[in-house]
Amino acid sequence: MNDTLKLLHSHTSERSYSNQPITEEQREAIFKAASQTSSFSLLQAVSIIRITNPDLRKKVMHLSVDQPYIEEAAEFWIFCADFNRNHQIAPDVDLEYIEFLLIGSFDAGLMAQNALTAAESMGLGGVFIGGVRANISELSDLLKLPKYVIPLVGLCLGVPAADKPELKPRLPRSMVLLENQYQALNHEKLAVYDETMLKYYENRPVKAPFTVKKVKGWSDHIQDHLQRSILPEMMDYLNKQGFAKK
Repeated sequence: MNDTLKLLHSHTSERSYSNQPITEEQREAIFKAASQTSSFSLLQAVSIIRITNPDLRKKVMHLSVDQPYIEEAAEFWIFCADFNRNHQIAPDVDLEYIEFLLIGSFDAGLMAQNALTAAESMGLGGVFIGGVRANISELSDLLKLPKYVIPLVGLCLGVPAADKPELKPRLPRSMVLLENQYQALNHEKLAVYDETMLKYYENRPVKAPFTVKKVKGWSDHIQDHLQRSILPEMMDYLNKQGFAKK
């Protein structure tokens, strides 16, 4: 197995950081890895906002469900779908179609993952912050985001302060890699995976407030988290930013 595969196979989210900064050389290498990510038809519809002002970082943290590692990490980047540049170049194109939102979202996700993988290749750690969408209108105002720009995910990066967390079990290959056509959920395989996750959570260290031990299977986790992930105001926000009207 080569070093790239070893790195990808060993990924875990890192939420504990030392106070050691990331060097300019490391930061530039991470950005270059992100910027070379595949882009749909080279539209390059992504912008990254690096939050360096401590007061601004604290405000962003509060709007992102008060996750403390946003403040503690050496770097905090917010990946945005950005069609504002494209709009200025081609102002007559109607960007209200949902396809543009899908393109920007997909490209931003790819760039964010490349950035994290690049950081991990240098011995750094990171964690994605979906909580940047929890108060998305307020965050957009705080960051002065214009029309056709939306924040999708944050990324904490830093030097890990603790041992690498235990790998979190993933769904088995047979439930994810389907051949030729979609296959219905196999409840027997799901029950086995639920038991695997139950054992994982039973042995998970308690670290308040966001990694508190929760002894439950994956099915219970899905039921709970799907409900908590609903943001009723999201469609109005997207429409206000010029997206998903058609």
